[in-house]
Amino acid sequence: MKVSGFTFIRNAVKFDYPVVEAIGSVLPYVDEFIVMAGNSEDETNQLIESIGSDKIKIFHSIWDDSQRSGGRVLAAETDKAINEIAQNADWGFYIQADEIFHEESASEVLKSMNIYKDDSSVEGLLFNYMHFYGSYDFVADSRRWYRKEVRIIRPHTGISSWKDAQGFRKEGKHLKVRECGGSIYHYGWVKPPEFQQAKQQYFHKLWHTDQWMKENVPDVAEFDYSGIDSVQRFSGSHPSIIRERIKKQNWEVNIQPSKKRLSFRLKMLLFIEKLTGWRIGEYRNYRLLR
Repeated sequence: MKVSGFTFIRNAVKFDYPVVEAIGSVLPYVDEFIVMAGNSEDETNQLIESIGSDKIKIFHSIWDDSQRSGGRVLAAETDKAINEIAQNADWGFYIQADEIFHEESASEVLKSMNIYKDDSSVEGLLFNYMHFYGSYDFVADSRRWYRKEVRIIRPHTGISSWKDAQGFRKEGKHLKVRECGGSIYHYGWVKPPEFQQAKQQYFHKLWHTDQWMKENVPDVAEFDYSGIDSVQRFSGSHPSIIRERIKKQNWEVNIQPSKKRLSFRLKMLLFIEKLTGWRIGEYRNYRLLR
């Protein structure tokens, strides 16, 4: 079985992305790792090269910053990475620059890749997600945050990145997928407030017009984490590869897990979800095979 990892990245240093940890979390389980490196304004290329693995293959790309509709440029860069995957790869293992694959679930994921390797009806494998917010101590738990997404695909079969690169489609249709037991921890909302604000001011431009930016993104020095609608305190273990970064956290956040900024209806839906595990009306960017 041959597995190729892939990602895209631009300005990892400028926006404090844990891209080294992201790549490192997948690297032990793949035969090659494709990095589509955009036209950065910082030392991102040197950062990737410093990982020092022969598995890593760096390709260079120029982002089309005119694609300011729905974050489409992110999907375009993902597709470029997919196209560089080895033709004889059975699977492509996708990780974004602010995501970490938890090694505790590695055996289940490897088992699933082996089980479904020759089953062409399975187009991808589905992972469980945790979205950290503000610090490494809090997990966002409202309906705004997706609970599952596809991160392993069957490359060179017509599968492409969808919308803002959250997931994938095949000829515009949902991928037919199986659960693999894998866990992805998303740390995109865990940064020093000044880095988070800089990221917001830049990345919203990939989705919205200048007028929308002026009306919705405040021109301030630091991001205010206190406006989150719902979080819970995290009591589990973080992936080992990110623990050194966690030790270096040097900022405080004003977050109160007991305070929910939700309508009565959303509070009831969250209560039912916590009680039963059922998210009523959950959006699924995939077709789960049974």
